[in-house]
Amino acid sequence: MNTDTPRITSRFNRKSTALEVVDGLSLAGRHVLVTGGAAGLGLETSRALAQAGATLTLAVRDMAQGDAAATALSGATGNPKIRVAHLDLADLASVKQFADEWQARGEPLHVLINNAGIMACPLSRNALGWEAQFATNHLGHFALTRALLPVLLKSEAPRVVALSSSGHRLSPIVFDDIHFQTREYNKWKAYGQAKTANALMALHLDTLHAKDGLTANAVHPGGIQTGLSRHITREEMEAMGWVKPGAEPGYLPPGFKTPEQGAATTVWAATAPELQGHGGRYLEDCNEAVPSPEGERRWGYVAHVRDREAAAKLWAVSEAMLAQAGF
Repeated sequence: MNTDTPRITSRFNRKSTALEVVDGLSLAGRHVLVTGGAAGLGLETSRALAQAGATLTLAVRDMAQGDAAATALSGATGNPKIRVAHLDLADLASVKQFADEWQARGEPLHVLINNAGIMACPLSRNALGWEAQFATNHLGHFALTRALLPVLLKSEAPRVVALSSSGHRLSPIVFDDIHFQTREYNKWKAYGQAKTANALMALHLDTLHAKDGLTANAVHPGGIQTGLSRHITREEMEAMGWVKPGAEPGYLPPGFKTPEQGAATTVWAATAPELQGHGGRYLEDCNEAVPSPEGERRWGYVAHVRDREAAAKLWAVSEAMLAQAGF
């Protein structure tokens, strides 16, 4: 548990790639689950883990895409231990079926990487009125993590990695109106709230289960151009400096990373020996992050993602929401 313990650092930095992080590491015998592991950052995360010999499960909505990714990864890495399984985080029945099937197989689970997500999408709700970004990015992963906790806690040196974002600074958890029932919907505040929730879930997992040997950390991968931005218009991207008018294909905006670099911190959180037993942290650029100064938007963290009281409250509220849904 991180209670004013020394900051964890590494020999890697923001330019390091996921493959560089696992160079020399063996993950043979380690069972790793990556949600959204067949595209974008998830694919590069999966590539590095497969290269290091992990037994890998890609949890995906699109099975055809997942099967193609698994075939390509096995061919590129020589690792045949890559499985694809269907998981729709927006559908709690799908989450339950996935977790039940994992437990029925009797396999261990050493590392759970909560990678999948959606960003800045138009307002959408499920039948219970839950806002889509909170429901998918947080509640789906919360349900999955809670359902797989018995398996994780029986496995050796278990870890949970939660993908957050610098977007967490856009919103804390608005507990009196999480699902935008009374306030006007703002797609960026909704995204920020969901990314704050991802970090707070990892924080409270540390509070609950560090004593059981579980290492849970949140990760900011950095700015990366992936399919996650499919709901953002070209005009919005230009206004934010994410794309440059007239730029050649492959142009990387200042401060952005390649997908290979973006996956590095996730892979570091999942594998680094120096992190074993050091949970409850917010990581970026393959190091433990520091508080960001006033006005900084891209690196560091703001106080509300380190608030253990808010993390405990979110956990209780999330459990109540799942109970409402019969999960």
